[in-house]
Amino acid sequence: QVQFVESGGGLVQAGGSLRLSCAASASTFRGYNIGWYRQAPGKQRELVASISSVSSGGSTNYADSVKGRFTISRDNAKNTVSLQMNSLKPEDTAVYYCNYRFSPRNWGQGTQVTVSS
Repeated sequence: QVQFVESGGGLVQAGGSLRLSCAASASTFRGYNIGWYRQAPGKQRELVASISSVSSGGSTNYADSVKGRFTISRDNAKNTVSLQMNSLKPEDTAVYYCNYRFSPRNWGQGTQVTVSS
């Protein structure tokens, strides 16, 4: 069964940084495009960043709201995908999840990010 485990969230002041990490088995990650999603209270889950497989060049894409502030990366040797978040804003407050970029399924518990003003 596919299982993603997110970590690294916390409470940070506006302007601060956090680094999220997503772990899964090699068979889950390898060869797949992976995305970081977030869901704020009362809002729909949204995709904030994605990275293609290594064989596809590892290209990245970002939502306009985080472009220039967030950086997604992957380490296939460690079976992890990370999200470096800088210049955080209160509107970044949400539960963050990682999953497949296409056909996401079996959502993990996510990691809470809270940005205070």
